[in-house]
Amino acid sequence: MIQLSEYSTDPTESIEKEEAEEIRLKDLNKIVELQTRLFASKKKSLLIVLQGVDAAGKDGTVKKLFAGLNPLGCTCQAWKAPTSEELSHDFLWRIHKSVPAKGWTQIFNRSQYEDILVPYVKGSLHKEKLHSRLDAIRFFENFLVEENDTQILKFFLHISKKEQKKRIEERMQDPTKNWKFDPSDLEAHEKFHEYQNAYEFIFNHSKDSLPWEIIPADKKWYRDYLITKAVKKCLEKMDLSYPELDSSLGLPSLSE
Repeated sequence: MIQLSEYSTDPTESIEKEEAEEIRLKDLNKIVELQTRLFASKKKSLLIVLQGVDAAGKDGTVKKLFAGLNPLGCTCQAWKAPTSEELSHDFLWRIHKSVPAKGWTQIFNRSQYEDILVPYVKGSLHKEKLHSRLDAIRFFENFLVEENDTQILKFFLHISKKEQKKRIEERMQDPTKNWKFDPSDLEAHEKFHEYQNAYEFIFNHSKDSLPWEIIPADKKWYRDYLITKAVKKCLEKMDLSYPELDSSLGLPSLSE
């Protein structure tokens, strides 16, 4: 059983911030090259899912990743509360429309798992229904892998309640961060442990299919270092190559 209390929110290896940043920048350069191959080949795709409690650093992670990704071939979708139109469909309807096409990288800032988290914490759905939804998500993700050669990386940004409090206070006190603050942040902080329980519920259901990577995220630099390394490793395993010209067509000669 996965219990988040057993996972550190601080760095778990002996590495200094400067060294981690140097490695991260090198990995970003490699990611640029590999993502270009991915886009050019149009054979596979990559979906990066970011989850975490409010103020866990999802927006910051997206910003750091986009610094190394070519906008041509990469998009980001931030998921909010479903609209009335979306609520009139099954809960995965809106998600399926935003999964990456072959050749593309898609980042989900929050995801289909919001439709498990929120009902779990609010108690608006029975556990049986939540299990049913998790089964549907597992089938959906496996379908993307098998049908569209989509590689899926799922990152949980693991921060402590103390760190969440610090970041929410910064949002309220720093004029450059006021725009990030939402009154719901305060409610989310009060229900920190309920959300931890909800994530454990999700992780233990998913551990035998497409497991989550639990990222220690109290230190932003360490979070960015780990996620960049994981994205690079995933792209390397995809064995990407540029498409070759069809020699049977013959190469036309160009005039002077």
